[in-house]
Amino acid sequence: MQIAGTTDFVQETPQGVPGQRRNLVAACLAHVLHDGYTDLLYALLPVWQTQFGLSYAGLAAVRALYYGTMSGLQIPGDTMIKRFSARTALVLSTLIAAIGFLTMALPLGFAGLCVGLVLAGVGSSVQHPRAALLVTNTFGRAARGPLGIYNFSGDLGKATLPAIVAVLLPVLAWREVIGLMGLVGLAVAFSLFRLIPERQALGVAPDPKRAIPGRGVSSFALLMSIGALDTAARMGYLLFLPFLIHALGGTSASVGLGLALLFMGGALGKATCNWLGQRLGVIGGVIATELATALLITATLLLPLTPMLALLPVLGIVLNGTSSLLYGTVPELAPAGDTGRAFAFFYTSVSGSSGLAPIAYGVFADHSSQTFGILAAALTATLIAPLALALRPALSVLPRAGRR
Repeated sequence: MQIAGTTDFVQETPQGVPGQRRNLVAACLAHVLHDGYTDLLYALLPVWQTQFGLSYAGLAAVRALYYGTMSGLQIPGDTMIKRFSARTALVLSTLIAAIGFLTMALPLGFAGLCVGLVLAGVGSSVQHPRAALLVTNTFGRAARGPLGIYNFSGDLGKATLPAIVAVLLPVLAWREVIGLMGLVGLAVAFSLFRLIPERQALGVAPDPKRAIPGRGVSSFALLMSIGALDTAARMGYLLFLPFLIHALGGTSASVGLGLALLFMGGALGKATCNWLGQRLGVIGGVIATELATALLITATLLLPLTPMLALLPVLGIVLNGTSSLLYGTVPELAPAGDTGRAFAFFYTSVSGSSGLAPIAYGVFADHSSQTFGILAAALTATLIAPLALALRPALSVLPRAGRR
């Protein structure tokens, strides 16, 4: 085995060694926290509306201080912090995000809230590209499965931290709840420092920049387009699902149940769709999940309430599962083998689609109907199939070891 810092260090690291497990746990822990930070804000919006007298547009603008900063800074943030080790980058970014939440907890009024949201967004902007790069560098050509686990871990954060905040808000003041979340962030930052082995933190080898035919800008742009459309279909359906449940005679409790069932299926999909990709190939897995998504979205329009709710976990599996297949493909198609920058671009395209797609579907539904809005989301999923077929030649030229 070569010393840390040489080109082939990570590629020759045996599977299952402690350093690999610790790096994967660290990346997943960072993903749990930062994705949880992103979604727990939804539980606080009604409180802030009352506290600061905000309109719905004002609430959207406040949320955008965090979400827009996080999304917009992923590419420049990755560039600025590239000279640091993975451990330093993840610890520093987590500390900044935690300090942002602690700033919101201080009695500094609305200005303090806004400053804290921007700081938290700056910290979280680094996590996705750097944690994903850590997993890729640690596992080398066998990174597809671990990247699926990393992708799944974000859903755990989205399910856990917002639920904790919702439980604590009736008991504690919102600033105290935010302060506790900041302390959790500090604890995670310390854990990341302890988890990531010092040797690898100082010398994690980058993926060698080899001249592989599949690694072209056009192929990667096609992959980003697929990721953006996959996210658009998912966010578009989520926009209309509560209204669909109400239209079928459901109550607010039914809406909560429906969302929970869909998200449970989504978490399972992120954990299992890599298995599907191993059997059908990446392209076959993407096409299968997207066509199933379109079919099941359409089916929810035709079924009564109870069967429709029963179908939502299955829909969630394919609605969310494609993303694991796509994330695992980023290192394989990274232009010039620059995996870190590739992840930054990919996550930016996905985040941008997440923010813009619901607006586009909403405008379309306003000028047609809710049903046509849902069908538009289904149609978006079907459009991915020909794009995936166009991506097949780029993947076929990669070494077999890179497609595991």
